[in-house]
Amino acid sequence: MNREREIIKASVVGIAGNMLLVMFKLIVGIASRSIAIILDAVNNATDALSSVVTIVGTKLAGRRPTRQHPFGYGRIEYLTSMLIAVIILVAGLISLRESITKIIHPATPSYSLLTIAVIVVAIFAKIAIGIYFKHEGSKTNSQALLASGVDSNYDAVLSAGTLVVAFAQNVWNLNIDGVVGLIISLVVCKAGIDVLGNALGPIIGQRESDGLGRDIGKYIASFPGVRGVYDLILDDFGPNEIIGSIHIEVDDDMTARQIHELSHRIAEGVLKRYGIVLTVGIYAANTSGTYAPMRSRLQEIVKSVPRVLEVHGFYVDGATKSVYFDLVVDFKANGEEVRRVVESALQKDYPGYTFDVTIDADYEG
Repeated sequence: MNREREIIKASVVGIAGNMLLVMFKLIVGIASRSIAIILDAVNNATDALSSVVTIVGTKLAGRRPTRQHPFGYGRIEYLTSMLIAVIILVAGLISLRESITKIIHPATPSYSLLTIAVIVVAIFAKIAIGIYFKHEGSKTNSQALLASGVDSNYDAVLSAGTLVVAFAQNVWNLNIDGVVGLIISLVVCKAGIDVLGNALGPIIGQRESDGLGRDIGKYIASFPGVRGVYDLILDDFGPNEIIGSIHIEVDDDMTARQIHELSHRIAEGVLKRYGIVLTVGIYAANTSGTYAPMRSRLQEIVKSVPRVLEVHGFYVDGATKSVYFDLVVDFKANGEEVRRVVESALQKDYPGYTFDVTIDADYEG
């Protein structure tokens, strides 16, 4: 599948469909003097503009990596989603201003059967466009298309609100055009805020799904020679562009050649299975049981220290009497204070040893 071509094709379909709706709704809205229908047309125009932005962003994000940007330009797609969110928000704010004006200075709208028929057609059209965008967005992992799909679903609901206006006007002679326009504006603004939040997450650095992390961990743990899997970190450089690192624990009597072969097979397997470029780090584990009591004592100490989630990477160099291990703490913990408490407790029991403690954040969740 050519991802870029599929996204552009879906966007072109979206532009065509939304522009047809714009023309229909403008004609009907002006003829019936309905601000709700006219605002609906404006919203569809912003949807078409969003598809144009998606095409431009996809083309820019698809450029090959350069010396200045060795990880590529994939994050431009997230910036594209942010721009779409801004477009939606601006449209919502403009609509909000017009709706308030309509409430203060109302004009009675009129709805013919033709008007109502066009609104019904528009509802089904937006539902179809929304389903299409979501399907293509899931298939291509395009956040911009998924956002456009959500926006189209909102539009269908809002167009249904216009039917309520028509019903109230024709049956009860009740003019709620401005009120419905106000509701439409607020919902559009809410949609823009949601899209903005989804786009900002990968740029700021949100955690990848827990399911993905657990799946990768189980897969790596299945390799012969791997005693433990820790410290998985995944960096999102754009859709389908994830680079990460992980530590595996192996016996301390493995040779460099054996470790090289194992780490190579793991990295190659993760790339083929998940499409993720992974760097594999090594923790050595004592093969003899000499230091098992010290490890058990460390586990006891850690259980009594608040906000410590895990201890791993435990290794004792008997020649230098150096002890190495990592402590995983939650994000509210004072890492230095945790280190001091654990080291002090161990020093009392093992005064002849030095302790090299690394504080890790809870990246894995």
